[in-house]
Amino acid sequence: MMEIFLGGLSPSVFAMAFGVTLMAGIVKGAIGFALPLIMIAVLPSFMPAQTALAALILPVVVANAHQSVRFGFHDAWVSAKAYWRIIALTLVGIAISAPFAVVLPQYIMFLLLGSAVMIFSVLQLTGWKPDIPEHRRNPIQYALGLIGGLYGGISGVWGPPVIVYLLATKTPKREMVCIMSVIFTVGGVMLLAMHLQTGLLNAQTLPLSLAMLVPSTLGLFLGYMVQDRLDAEKFRRYALIMLSISALNLLRRGFLG
Repeated sequence: MMEIFLGGLSPSVFAMAFGVTLMAGIVKGAIGFALPLIMIAVLPSFMPAQTALAALILPVVVANAHQSVRFGFHDAWVSAKAYWRIIALTLVGIAISAPFAVVLPQYIMFLLLGSAVMIFSVLQLTGWKPDIPEHRRNPIQYALGLIGGLYGGISGVWGPPVIVYLLATKTPKREMVCIMSVIFTVGGVMLLAMHLQTGLLNAQTLPLSLAMLVPSTLGLFLGYMVQDRLDAEKFRRYALIMLSISALNLLRRGFLG
């Protein structure tokens, strides 16, 4: 029975995936994001990139749905209405790019994943926040939503452009986490639907993604518990450094073919 949830992985590799997903859940609960970033940056180090993408889909949907509801349905709905442009174009982007996830060679997947994680980590570590004038915010929301969605369909990560935008517009932390949770939930549902069609989520990988709900949910609640007891900025910085190292490893594997 247990073999069903291994997704074709050996028990030792499954155990490593469990540990990585647990840590990703803790970071998600503590700072509000980075669950798919950590999973997609680390898991391909010891499993195929497509399997790693499949594994993170259900944890992303469930964790962000819970985080959205935690803020209350009213706040979630207000966020959805305020940022509908990003949400709509994210969905379009995911729908366009998701079919390519099952046909891209492994080395291209590694290069795409590594570059996305590295760019985001460096921007965050350097504190870069572009100045976005009020009159340009609507068209920029369309553009960032589409860019994030196009990347998200093949990598499972569409948050970096949104996070950079929210930081640039000086969005309050609580509102920012709520907005991100809504965008990630809706995008996750689209990603789930698309990869059920592409076959990336199948009889082998769907049980694996289901199994990863256990460590991701446990980690999420552990993250909630430590949220108010840790130096969030220092914790975020350590997480970004770890992501940068993982991204370098992905790039190395991509360049080596």
